Amino acid sequence: MTVAEERIERLHELAREATIAGHEERTREYVRRARRLAERNRIRLPREFTRFTCDSCDTYLRPGKNARVRLQSGHVVVTCDCGHQTRHPYDDS
Repeated sequence: MTVAEERIERLHELAREATIAGHEERTREYVRRARRLAERNRIRLPREFTRFTCDSCDTYLRPGKNARVRLQSGHVVVTCDCGHQTRHPYDDS
């Protein structure tokens, strides 16, 4: 694991903790830093990170608090408070 990957993982943890504590601006800053670090080092963000962040407003998503999660014909639809939606496929077998 590279230094950049370790840093991104730490920023993910900090974003989760800041969201739980209610610090929205701090959360957005952590998400932006992690994305920029991944771009600079040309590495992918972990799946867990991309699934729990909003691409539109850079906030860390907490289902029930600032995100709505629905199942819809083979997809998980996550809607942020800003209105942005993401869809992720799932296998219902």
